[in-house]
Amino acid sequence: MEQLGELELLMEKSFGEETTLPADLFQKKVVSSFPKTVLTQGMDNRYLVLAVDVVQNEEGNHEKQLIITASQSLEYKERCILRNDWCSIPVEPGDIIHLEGDCTSGTWIIDEHFGYLILYPDMLFSGTSIASSIRCMRRAILSETFRSSDPATRQMLIGTVLHEVFQKAISDSFAPEKLQELAFQTIQETKHLKEMYRLNLNQDEIKQEIEEYLPSFSKWAGDFMHKDTSADFPQIQLSLPTNGSKNNSTCNIEVVNSVDIEESIWSPRFGLKGKIDVTVGVKIHQGSKTKYKVMPLELKTGKESNSIEHRSQVILYTLLCQERRADPEAGWLLYLKTGQMYFVPANHLDKRGELLKLRNQMAFFSFHRISKSVSGQKTQLASLPQIIEEEKTCKYCSQMGNCALYSRAIEQQMEHNSVPVVMLPKIKEETQHLKLTHLEYFSLWCLMLTLESQSKDNKKNYQNIWLMPTSKMEESGNCIGNLIRTKNVKAIGNGQYLHHFQRKNGSIPVTNLMAGDRIILSGEERTLFALSRGYVKGITMTTVTCLLDRNLSVLPESTLLRLDQEEKNCDIDTPLGNLSKLMENTNVSKKLRDLIIDLQEPQFIPYLSSVLPHNAKDTVACILKGLNKPQRQAMKKVLLSKDYTLIVGMPGTGKTTTICTLVRILYACGFSVLLTSYTHSAVDNILLKLAKFKIGFLRLGQTHKVHPDIQKFTEEEICRSKSIKSLALLEELYNSQLIVATTCMGINHPVFSRKTFDFCIVDEASQISQPVCLGPLFFSRRFVLVGDHQQLPPLVLNQEARALGMTESLFKRLEQNKNAVVQLTVQYRMNSKIMSLSNKLTYEGKLECGSEKVANAVIILPNFKDVKLELEFYADYSDNPWLIKVLEPNNPVCFLNTDKVPAPEQVEKSGVSNITEARLIVFLTSVFIK
Repeated sequence: MEQLGELELLMEKSFGEETTLPADLFQKKVVSSFPKTVLTQGMDNRYLVLAVDVVQNEEGNHEKQLIITASQSLEYKERCILRNDWCSIPVEPGDIIHLEGDCTSGTWIIDEHFGYLILYPDMLFSGTSIASSIRCMRRAILSETFRSSDPATRQMLIGTVLHEVFQKAISDSFAPEKLQELAFQTIQETKHLKEMYRLNLNQDEIKQEIEEYLPSFSKWAGDFMHKDTSADFPQIQLSLPTNGSKNNSTCNIEVVNSVDIEESIWSPRFGLKGKIDVTVGVKIHQGSKTKYKVMPLELKTGKESNSIEHRSQVILYTLLCQERRADPEAGWLLYLKTGQMYFVPANHLDKRGELLKLRNQMAFFSFHRISKSVSGQKTQLASLPQIIEEEKTCKYCSQMGNCALYSRAIEQQMEHNSVPVVMLPKIKEETQHLKLTHLEYFSLWCLMLTLESQSKDNKKNYQNIWLMPTSKMEESGNCIGNLIRTKNVKAIGNGQYLHHFQRKNGSIPVTNLMAGDRIILSGEERTLFALSRGYVKGITMTTVTCLLDRNLSVLPESTLLRLDQEEKNCDIDTPLGNLSKLMENTNVSKKLRDLIIDLQEPQFIPYLSSVLPHNAKDTVACILKGLNKPQRQAMKKVLLSKDYTLIVGMPGTGKTTTICTLVRILYACGFSVLLTSYTHSAVDNILLKLAKFKIGFLRLGQTHKVHPDIQKFTEEEICRSKSIKSLALLEELYNSQLIVATTCMGINHPVFSRKTFDFCIVDEASQISQPVCLGPLFFSRRFVLVGDHQQLPPLVLNQEARALGMTESLFKRLEQNKNAVVQLTVQYRMNSKIMSLSNKLTYEGKLECGSEKVANAVIILPNFKDVKLELEFYADYSDNPWLIKVLEPNNPVCFLNTDKVPAPEQVEKSGVSNITEARLIVFLTSVFIK
């Protein structure tokens, strides 16, 4: 119980004067374009705050009075009074809130005794994140922002394996020989072998450490499960409100069964989400009385600290459990090394309430990421929670580098921003290797990424799962509801389960969903949000097949389910992680800063003979014979480069062929190559050509996203076919291939933790934003960017981010160094007349035809005469002479002016469209096909 006192002290500190939110943060608030919320009353109520006033009540205490409405028309208004510490919640006009408690005569009262206010409830935070905010709110926000900066560790791997062994055992047996078997099987799984590789660990040593825990597993099961009488179970002092007494009672505790493993619960009531390690059925025996409760069991593998963070997680899980079943009132904390299990009561409103206040503070900082300067003229990143003055805590913080970087690059450039004096030397130490230009680059790209993420968050709309009925969502084409599970669930490895669904009544509705799309599966009941996540494997008129991350066979077969599409490309974790990595004090990051931020001129080797191996010269010469002059120049430029080369692939110049040939040459020279692009299809297009030359490669990424003809080269398929179950075999696989291919977003794979490539080739580089393109460059000595900035730039949704320069790709930025640029100008796609259009409008006459045949080529229409006669029979050409001119093969470039035709443009959310012109194009295309 001492820990509860510690909780109160820490909570008091968290909401005392020391952690008061900066005044300018409130004054300079920018009302962000948060997804439009459906205002509603009831259990999942959503209120809009219209006005906030701080007043002094009759007792002389301050309270915050809110005018709120759940009416879309803003007509019907209610009042909410916040008292005691709830008065410190940073709520403002325009905010969305959820209220728990009672409303009497249109007035809600939230105080230390009753009720909760949840700020921006559709932002869901994990119990782990909130618990970490107790000691440092700034660290919690930084961990949410720079997720990839929290490194994997040996302890984390050990913990993950032990969790899985325990979870399997509680559904099977805790017999010593069974535990040995489960441990042996678990550490052979590919996902754990990959982490061992990442951390450069020894598999036998990991196995030995895992086995040291197993006796305590058996002891715990022996103590708490399968006894003859209730008196044989351990006695624990506990109190539950429903017992009718606040005093502790001695009870015998029996763990009856495992209700669920890694139960995924999203709670839009409390703004929480989480996966509970084990949901257990527990019998509490008190004398002759026995009570059965379903409760959360949190597993810990580290030191038996019974810490405030650990207990807080359990308390938050009791709130999550209320979404599925009766309030458990308490949970359990089990330390696997000792088998010691602690009772964690959550019956006091102040404990849950204090944690929800921390959650609200996190929501405030996470939502208000953008602010205006004091003058109101400049959009800027908002301040984070203040830096704490605890050097010991900061010393071992994984976010220390980002904390100092954000302070120096962003916060110290603001008016009225203060930094604890004691922390200034530490901030300087962490950032002294960075120039002003580096800090400015970091600040600008952090701002642009944050602006863009807000626009993309608007499209993600997770909240529609609980705020929009299935019938309404199906109209958008992004949801399929009223589904039931059919057939048996099949485990296919790597934590994936194959599920089959069909519509309870009727066929599958018209939908935008297709194979490969990411989905979130929920129940039609409001208690079953986000049961699982995964991908659509196949879809027909009557069935949907999905790969999910949980086995849902525990649900009754009659459970009605719905699939919601999970929006793509909403992830800014990877680009922000790359940006943070670029600022690190390492040789690799310094070189990239010099080249990319400071635009240091790239260097080249003077002679090919110094780089081309003697035994590869004949092979390279043979490969070069099939190339035109600009393509050969590109090969030479890459081989001579010390830093980077840019290849401008103009339309029809054989860009993919050039990349394939370049890989073949580098392979012949014995160089290792990392081949990347933004999309899976772009990577696979190159690999399809490469495979024809019998060159081996390793394709990273999820198999179902890879082209069917390339799937046999994927890590997943090779591990399955070769039955790789040891670290030695996995290392052999990683070391066996000179060529590795993945997308730019796939660079967190373990193979990159211990491998540096001679060359990295990035295709479609002109379409990739700078921070995303950065990712693979950290793992190569030299890089080649292939693209054409005259074609599509990076897609940017946010207008302000676009204005700040977010559409500038790394390709465009580095093109300033002309000595690193090679242009492919010989094209094979267009005849001379079409090419002249591109030359005149874009390429300044640089494009040339690859041959006379290409220059003079025209479309071959074998049925042209017949179609012409048919059109003359049905159409009056005296009024439409343009049609024959358009269809004439010798007239390859035509401009059709629709000014005299009713052809108005339509502006919608997705862009500008013109139905008349679209119909005209369809008609002409159909005639050409005919």
